[in-house]
Amino acid sequence: MPMSSPSRRSTIVTLSKLAGVAPSTVTRALRGDTRISEKTRQRIAALAQEQGYTPNVLARTLSSGRSGLYGLILGPSSNPFYSELLHEATRQVESLGYRFLIIHAGSGPVEERTAEALLQYQVDGCLVSSAIQSSRVAEVCEKNAVPLVMVNRVALQHGCAVTCDNRAGGRDLARLLLESGRRKFAVVTTSSYSSTAQEREDAFVDELARAGLSLAHRYDGKSHYEGGYEAGLELAKLSGAQRPDAVFALSDIMAMGLLDALRLKGVAVPSDMAVVGFDGLPAAARPIYDLTTIEQPLTTMIERAFALLANRVATPSLPDETISLKGRLLIRGSSGG
Repeated sequence: MPMSSPSRRSTIVTLSKLAGVAPSTVTRALRGDTRISEKTRQRIAALAQEQGYTPNVLARTLSSGRSGLYGLILGPSSNPFYSELLHEATRQVESLGYRFLIIHAGSGPVEERTAEALLQYQVDGCLVSSAIQSSRVAEVCEKNAVPLVMVNRVALQHGCAVTCDNRAGGRDLARLLLESGRRKFAVVTTSSYSSTAQEREDAFVDELARAGLSLAHRYDGKSHYEGGYEAGLELAKLSGAQRPDAVFALSDIMAMGLLDALRLKGVAVPSDMAVVGFDGLPAAARPIYDLTTIEQPLTTMIERAFALLANRVATPSLPDETISLKGRLLIRGSSGG
């Protein structure tokens, strides 16, 4: 017995034939257009459900010029901050009726063909949260009027930006440590340049300078847990006279690696050495870390980013804008506070 061929996907034309109305009437009815009688709208809605009809996104793109997609360029998953950002952004974008197209995720620069995907899939806008943003991405977006918003980064070229106030956070952490009597400091920083890391470190160092102090040590934590752990091992090797009594890791994930290394080597935190971080990762609040940190207002940052995108999709001529939001100092046991 021959197998029956699968039924074709229902379309507006299919529904119009079954309902005995014009395709334009079906389209208006499914959009809730009140020019179509309620009885007809209900009949067509029931018919669409019965036939398993779903809108054709590609056809909608052709007719409206909008794809309903936002491109997303994300930093490496080795840093849980980006996982938190992805979760929150996905939750919010769905409530706005959009979907994400992940263009790039990782620590390396965005490749040429990846940047071109922004055009191939006709994204309506692009959200970028990566330390290394290819200049090609900004160029492609600018030349093709694709709104671009950086999150947790400052836009160096074309685009808007929403960031935590990294300088204020760096100052707050330095003041906290100084007020607790710490006098010898180290910083665990990142190997690659990012505006966020630079602002945090600069503000921290400036605050120390106001107190007549400077950094005793600086280590490359490579932006991940393992790098923070290696920095902790190096710090633990220092003799009493050389050893700092306070360390600022520029991200929570590096601070967590640092704390694990210090614990392994018998360095008591905070009595021997205070440790502070930045980001406000949920894992940093666990008793084993109890990390003092600056919590980024991630929910509000994402909300503002989507508002910037939506406004520029509607009005492309709007100027670029940068929004800086104050983080929250969370004082926990790792700083002795």
